[in-house]
Amino acid sequence: MATTLTSLADLKQGGASGATVAPAAATPAEPKIDNLGRSYATGKRKNAVARVWIKPGKGKITVNGRDQEVYFARPVLRMMIDQPFLITGRREQFDVICTVSGGGLSGQAGALRHGISKALTYYEPGLRPPLKAAGLLTRDPRVVERKKYGKAKARRSFQFSKR
Repeated sequence: MATTLTSLADLKQGGASGATVAPAAATPAEPKIDNLGRSYATGKRKNAVARVWIKPGKGKITVNGRDQEVYFARPVLRMMIDQPFLITGRREQFDVICTVSGGGLSGQAGALRHGISKALTYYEPGLRPPLKAAGLLTRDPRVVERKKYGKAKARRSFQFSKR
């Protein structure tokens, strides 16, 4: 039965019929786990894309078939990758298998961090608030600006010559 509202006061009263609609109760999110006990997510940063699978384990991180210490030699990049586990208190509880492509090592580490954060929220939805508060679930939108014609780079002009 369709009812017509004559003013905003009708909305406060619950419409013309007078029936009020109770707000839907927030249902807890269901974990997204495949039949092998893994959770999958895609992380992105700059031009890098990381496909991440996490499963319960001893904390081993494999990147493109290599150990993380071999692939990401700089300690700063490994620290970035560990951030989601440190914030949630799940260090050395999950094994990570991932493939990364595109961009440089820094962008790939950021993509991997984003992917691990998303996969953790899919595996344990209760971990979403601390990861969201730390800003790890937001994809960093900054990318390199394209080069414009008549310019040396994106904004840099060629050197001016008076003569």
